Amino acid sequence: MNTFFKGTVVLIIATFFGECIEFLTSMVLADELGKSGLGLYMSILPTIFLIVLLASFELPISISKFIAEKEERFHKSMLQHALRLTIIFTSVMMTIGMVLIPFIPAFHQYHPLLRWLVFILIPLISFSSIARGLFMGKNQMGRVAIAQFLRKIGQLILLVFFYQLFDFDMETSLLIAFCTLVGSEALVFIYLFHMFLVQYNQMKRQHFTVISGRTVRKSLMAVSIPTTAIRMFHSLTHAVQPFLIKAALLKAGVSEGLIMEQFGVMAGIAMTIGFFPAFIAQSLLIVLIPTVSKAYADRDYSILQKLLQQVMQITFSYGVPVSIAIYFFGDSISQFFFHSTAAAEYLQLLWPYFLLHFFIIPLQAYLIGLGLMKDAFLHNIWSSIITFSVMYILGSLPDFQMHGIIIGLNAGSVLLTLMHYLTICKKIGVTFWLKVPERKFIDH
Repeated sequence: MNTFFKGTVVLIIATFFGECIEFLTSMVLADELGKSGLGLYMSILPTIFLIVLLASFELPISISKFIAEKEERFHKSMLQHALRLTIIFTSVMMTIGMVLIPFIPAFHQYHPLLRWLVFILIPLISFSSIARGLFMGKNQMGRVAIAQFLRKIGQLILLVFFYQLFDFDMETSLLIAFCTLVGSEALVFIYLFHMFLVQYNQMKRQHFTVISGRTVRKSLMAVSIPTTAIRMFHSLTHAVQPFLIKAALLKAGVSEGLIMEQFGVMAGIAMTIGFFPAFIAQSLLIVLIPTVSKAYADRDYSILQKLLQQVMQITFSYGVPVSIAIYFFGDSISQFFFHSTAAAEYLQLLWPYFLLHFFIIPLQAYLIGLGLMKDAFLHNIWSSIITFSVMYILGSLPDFQMHGIIIGLNAGSVLLTLMHYLTICKKIGVTFWLKVPERKFIDH
């Protein structure tokens, strides 16, 4: 438990500064690109993140879970097989990417070079994932935190440098924004892979046990495939979401130009403000996966129950005050940081969405640690069906428009939170109120 809290605190502190930097990055982008440009930037990001997700194949999660559950003497052999698997997988991904990326419709309204920037991301993400998984599994959260911080500060420095030094048209400004994204990822790759090689060389001098490649592949795939499916589905829904919103609002009679402005304000400003405190939830996610995996492998249900209580308490303690602040001071916050009050109304309507996602993020990590990837995947499917249905039905009504879109987002988050939470409670043997029933026997 001390390792859990120490790792969480390290990540929270580092990620807080990283989020502050990302906040500044969003301000720079909003100022340089304007509402329409920011809308274009936010519209293509989900598609890029989907490709990045496929490149990572969720190796950080599967490797960290393996390392947390297995003895140290197995680690070196596992990493050898993981490297071979990654080389093969990356080669296949780059071949497929070279063929398919130029024909993805979402890229057609952007600079032609953007497609190849995304292509460069594939090997950077793939090999960084191995190192990230090693450090997460060994609870070396300081290195994970440094990598996250490097990504944020690298992008901000590059953005400020290019935007201050040169004057670009809108299309080129967007391309520069994506170039800085790739540049910051390259910086993370250099740091993580260097630290990985240092630690790998230390393992060579220690006694280790050889395990078969088939065993490693089976273990990693058992986690990577379902968790990738979850993240892929999540990324797909986010990639489709801007187009669904556009279709619904066009049906409601909103002009295309106004739709881009409204989406830019909601996704680029309101979401940036509302999700700023989510760095705490993301820190919990990174630490929870190996911690829950180890406790569940040891069948230590008392630790699992105590962890869930602590996670809920931590999330409640910061989530509720943040939601109150967003609701009552949203206009002042958006005016101070983005010189606009256009997002204030969206912030007031989206507070349930933000609050519930502070719970959803660590709860999903808990499900992965318990091996309930299938449940997590099904939960995401059902919540997305509800979200998209409500968004389109209400968003296409002239009386609701963007308000209907937000109602759909809130409805889906309520359903997803309840499904995650109730499944975990059932699995570890606690009631809804986190009490252990008397004479409760857990089937091991």
